[in-house]
Amino acid sequence: MTDLLIRRVNVLQLRDERASILADHDIGISGNRINAIEPTGTIDPSGAKKVIDADGQAALPGFINSHAHVAMVLWRGMGEDVNLETWFNDYIWQLEANLEPEDVYWGMQLGLLEMIEAGITAVSDHYWHMDYAARGVEKAGTRALLSQAMFGANGLGQIDETAGFAQRWDGAAGGRIRTILGPHAPYTCDDEFLRASAKKADEIGSGIHIHVAETREQTRASLSRRGQTPIEVLNVCGIFEVPTILAHALGATPSDHEILADAQAPVGIAHCPKTYAKLAMGFNNLVELRALGIAVGLGTDGAVSNNTLDLWEAMRLTALGQKQVTGDAENLTIAQALTIATQESARVYGQAEDLGDIAPGKLADIILVDLSGTHHFPLNSVTASLVYNARAGDVRTVICDGQIIMREREHLTLDKDEIMANISPRMERLRRRENTGNIQTYNP
Repeated sequence: MTDLLIRRVNVLQLRDERASILADHDIGISGNRINAIEPTGTIDPSGAKKVIDADGQAALPGFINSHAHVAMVLWRGMGEDVNLETWFNDYIWQLEANLEPEDVYWGMQLGLLEMIEAGITAVSDHYWHMDYAARGVEKAGTRALLSQAMFGANGLGQIDETAGFAQRWDGAAGGRIRTILGPHAPYTCDDEFLRASAKKADEIGSGIHIHVAETREQTRASLSRRGQTPIEVLNVCGIFEVPTILAHALGATPSDHEILADAQAPVGIAHCPKTYAKLAMGFNNLVELRALGIAVGLGTDGAVSNNTLDLWEAMRLTALGQKQVTGDAENLTIAQALTIATQESARVYGQAEDLGDIAPGKLADIILVDLSGTHHFPLNSVTASLVYNARAGDVRTVICDGQIIMREREHLTLDKDEIMANISPRMERLRRRENTGNIQTYNP
């Protein structure tokens, strides 16, 4: 039985970092999984409950945002032209002092709207008031790997509290929601807190999502204060004994890379190039990391350091940035950029067996991309156009878990007007920076 049939579509295939297109094919979906990919006309459309005529659009796996603070869209455009220390201490950690739980519910929905429009079907989100974020994901019909942020200064008791959140929501929304523990960073969590987080993650069968070595300055400061790099700190505290997502790791040293490659449990790096460029943080050499077998996924980070939740931008900046970092125009290739955006992001997200590919048996997270615009013409290479030409607005239809959540740019799960109407009256309070106090102080 075919519940949904996508007809006349050009299917992106990535095998061994080689990209090809299956032209003029049909994709059959049964329940929440892909059951067939055949040349158009092979699958009888009369047996399908729903049919989408893609009319020659490209079908890609839904993008996975490996690291974000989704509800930070509430402060988009409020931390401009400043360095990292000022960004933290004079902007974001003052603004977040205003945050109330319902703000996260509506901010999450706003961010999910934007991500759906950009073809992002899953996000690894690290933020506050995550019960409210989970409700937003449940409503949107997307996937999420949710972590409640934790600062060590707030005490060890919060680890049990956030583990409670993790256990309440893991596997919710028909399996679309998964959870992971989220100590903020080694510079905001001491060794005792990190050890306790790793122990609790192991106890409940979870993992860790953490910021680490965001800059080379952080690595230097950690060596001076602790005698270890931030990556070494995590290693001795047992973090890498459970599955781990590392946000950024720009300041990781060659010996740190070896630690990650030899880690006991899967470790992946979330790469957020627009944030790095905007805050002058530098870039990682992804070619070296990937040569060691370390998984790299694309992330947006938050919209106060990125301004958009758009992985098309991130994919393009990743490819271009690596050519600059390595001084070699043959790095990173188009096929490698697409692989990072799909299959490798699924590895970092922890669901490589189910996501990141369009193939029978995989979960049906699929986006349809229109390549008929003038910025794609003449279409001499579909794959080159996807990496270097495509825009978020080219995404026409989004399917997650076998359900259509946006069709021809029309949202079917979230109400944009309702979301904006609920956010607008909150903004006067949320924008205040005077006399709010800081929830934390950046001191790497």
